[in-house]
Amino acid sequence: MTAVTEPVPPPVLSVRGLSVRFRMRGGTFVSAVTDATFDLAAGECLALVGESGCGKSVLASALLGLLPRNAETAGSAHIGDADLLAADERTLARTVRGRRVGLVPQSPAAHLTPVRTVRSQLEETLRELAGVRRPQLRKAAEAAAERAAFPAGHLDRYPHELSGGLAQRAATALALIGDAPLLLADEPTTGLDRDLVDRTVDELRKHVGEDRALLLITHDLAAAERIADRVAVMYASRIVELADAEDFFGDPGPRHPYARGLLNALPEREFTPIPGMPPELSALPDGCAFAARCAGADEACGTVPKPVAGVACHHPRTAAVLEAPRA
Repeated sequence: MTAVTEPVPPPVLSVRGLSVRFRMRGGTFVSAVTDATFDLAAGECLALVGESGCGKSVLASALLGLLPRNAETAGSAHIGDADLLAADERTLARTVRGRRVGLVPQSPAAHLTPVRTVRSQLEETLRELAGVRRPQLRKAAEAAAERAAFPAGHLDRYPHELSGGLAQRAATALALIGDAPLLLADEPTTGLDRDLVDRTVDELRKHVGEDRALLLITHDLAAAERIADRVAVMYASRIVELADAEDFFGDPGPRHPYARGLLNALPEREFTPIPGMPPELSALPDGCAFAARCAGADEACGTVPKPVAGVACHHPRTAAVLEAPRA
């Protein structure tokens, strides 16, 4: 008797060939994201990690249609039948932001309304996204704040009266209200101490369910290790490795030399910095962008490596031990 195979549900988010470049004065371009391709399944947390300036936050902005006017995009990013890259501003504002994609922003001060208290902003969001009406609004706002560890005693304060950590928690509380299928958290632990980092990411992880997923964009590898199912490593605009978190943080470890360098630079590991500096996104080399910093680079690295089995490297694993680059 032939076994019945259960159909695989479609991913919450499907990204194919996503590229973003910015047109600068003089006709030059900055390539911030290049050919990003990945799926994010329901019930999954994917951590997108990498050094500052590698393109992580630009990718997040592209998914929400929040890029500046000089940005040019290519590829696709589907949530259900909606292509986020092709949607117009009206569609994004009315049916995507907050409803299908919730955002925990990197800079909460820029997303909180400065002339309104945290309570009033929570209540407005509860009315719009959750349909809560008076007299339930007050208690619902306090419950929403508690989800993000925002103290009830600060609800009647204005954003300028909050510390950086409290502003981050207020923004997190707003993002969680809609229970959107995709929660996009862009550096959600900025300004928080270690205990609050753990509490914040644990709460974000609770968002993940049978029909919901989390994309965590972070440079905090400890936070990623704590809650991620998979890890995507970004370097110089490209995703260079995509791996299960258990393999990435444990055994056998990262396969790409840059990814292994990130882990080896942690104080609790080897505390060994990666030599050299990343290239400017306006002047990327023709070949592998990491070659100038990699002890295993050779002639083959003069061309851009294609992703194979989750890693984009001409010499995966064997080039993982980082030393000073060859002369």
